[in-house]
Amino acid sequence: MEQRTSSTARIFATLALVVAVLAAVVLVASAVNGGSSGHHHHSGHHSHKEAKHPRTKAKTYTVQPGDTLTAIAHKAGIPVAELQALNPEVDPLTLVAGEVLKLK
Repeated sequence: MEQRTSSTARIFATLALVVAVLAAVVLVASAVNGGSSGHHHHSGHHSHKEAKHPRTKAKTYTVQPGDTLTAIAHKAGIPVAELQALNPEVDPLTLVAGEVLKLK
């Protein structure tokens, strides 16, 4: 009879360990993603951010130190692909401060 109690205890211990590991994984994933409601809120907030940056009326942009093509496109309110198409001579990996990019 003691053998049966021991195997039942092992099964419950294993199940408890699995539940604890799953709970830890869910907590870590929630913390990394900001929780499921935070993640959903973030995507709504992201579209709100895009609305905050309407397309600029400026025709050019002068590259500042530390600028990236993605950051410039975001500031100008245009897609990166459009910015690249307007400036095919510009290497997006080596932007030079003072360089003037076309936005229209």
